[in-house]
Amino acid sequence: MTASPKTEAPPQHFEVRPFPAPVGAEILGLDISKPINNEDFARIHRAHLDHHVLVFRNQQITPAEHINFSSRFGPLEIHVLHQFHLKNHPEILIVSNIKENGEPIGLGDAGAYWHSDLSYKPQPSLGSLLHAQELPSEGGDTLFADQHLAWEALRPDLQQRILPLQAEHSYLAKYEELRAKNPWRPKLSQAQVDQVTPAVQPVVRTHPETGRKALFVSEHFTTGIVGLPQEESDALLAELFAHSVKPEFVYRHRWAPHDLVFWDNRSLMHLAAGTPDHLRRRLNRTTIAGDTPF
Repeated sequence: MTASPKTEAPPQHFEVRPFPAPVGAEILGLDISKPINNEDFARIHRAHLDHHVLVFRNQQITPAEHINFSSRFGPLEIHVLHQFHLKNHPEILIVSNIKENGEPIGLGDAGAYWHSDLSYKPQPSLGSLLHAQELPSEGGDTLFADQHLAWEALRPDLQQRILPLQAEHSYLAKYEELRAKNPWRPKLSQAQVDQVTPAVQPVVRTHPETGRKALFVSEHFTTGIVGLPQEESDALLAELFAHSVKPEFVYRHRWAPHDLVFWDNRSLMHLAAGTPDHLRRRLNRTTIAGDTPF
């Protein structure tokens, strides 16, 4: 007796609606708590490659459903700050300014500088999915800057100058500076420090799926251009940092309840715009493992 073929999930009727912005689109009518068939998933994947940041509206999902959907795109990373993992779900990092019994429940200053997640690792992440749990009545926006557009807008002579260059990225570069501003940010153990040794990355990376080039330096993690004198390196990086986040490359996301935002770290940088201290904000984040930039 042969086994019956596995029945695929029924299609979901959803819309991909691009934003009136340089980058980004929203997904309307999809419920990721339900099974997603291969055709629908391929459509989501294509939209992510085309628009770089997707906003899935009104996703009232459990942590397990968040993890399951994220895992469709690849293996998940476990963040080095284990203190802020969601209980029983280490794949989820809590991003929050909330304190309970005088202690922070999550990473409260995540995204304080423009960056691409985990660029300080030899294999930076493919992308991250951030799910709104509790939102402030004002503030709390997230900004995304398209680094393909940034690369394409550079002067041809500067493109040629930086194309062969590499830069060092370090998680520790601004860690103590952040701790000085936010004393509750935990001191890293030696074991945690050992997990985040600096990595060298191309200044311009090529997207492994689309072949498009993008700038790949950030004010948060990039510490210097390999082989350049410090003064020359600092001047070049300052020029690239300022160029990479010009308004014409940026989408500003204003969060709505139950938004799930999925961005492509190979294409974008992002920044947390900040939340007033007296207002509560909490989000859950998963991060998908990526590959070696080239």
